[in-house]
Amino acid sequence: MSEPILLSLSGSLRQNATNRKLLREAARLFAPGTHIEADLNLPLYDGDLEDGEGIPEAVQTLSDQIAQAHAVIISTPEYNKGPSGVLKNALDWVSRTGGRPWADKPVAVMSAAAGRAGGERAQMVLRGYMVPFQPRILQGPEMHLADSSNEFDEHGKLTSDRYESTLRTLMEKLRAEAGF
Repeated sequence: MSEPILLSLSGSLRQNATNRKLLREAARLFAPGTHIEADLNLPLYDGDLEDGEGIPEAVQTLSDQIAQAHAVIISTPEYNKGPSGVLKNALDWVSRTGGRPWADKPVAVMSAAAGRAGGERAQMVLRGYMVPFQPRILQGPEMHLADSSNEFDEHGKLTSDRYESTLRTLMEKLRAEAGF
């Protein structure tokens, strides 16, 4: 069997966002395999744009990456008790592409946020957003990284053994769910 392809989707566009750092740590713990960071810097979903110009190339690329990945990891910040608009917009666009790229796909959801709950509410809402796509979302362990800006060292590595242990277990379960 070939090496697994792991696709990560960050609900934050900032290059050094804690959600990106968390996804990179997850990919490190998932290894070996190929890790691809998806680009969610997409135009806002607009039915007129879709009708006039079709599916944007960046959206089709994302849909194809989801379809080709053996497993997907998603990390979202919590904005006003929900996932980011960036992430919701990406999900809406991908739902308009042909095929069913999410169907039966192993997915691990996580969150990193400034608050003490670590994005727990955003993660719960995100899980609901995923229901129509019918992926195989892992039920745990839940990874809610609280006070996230203080949980990484200067190299982007998690500093807490407790969080790293939780993330390692989640990635081991995702790897097994993907058949590796």
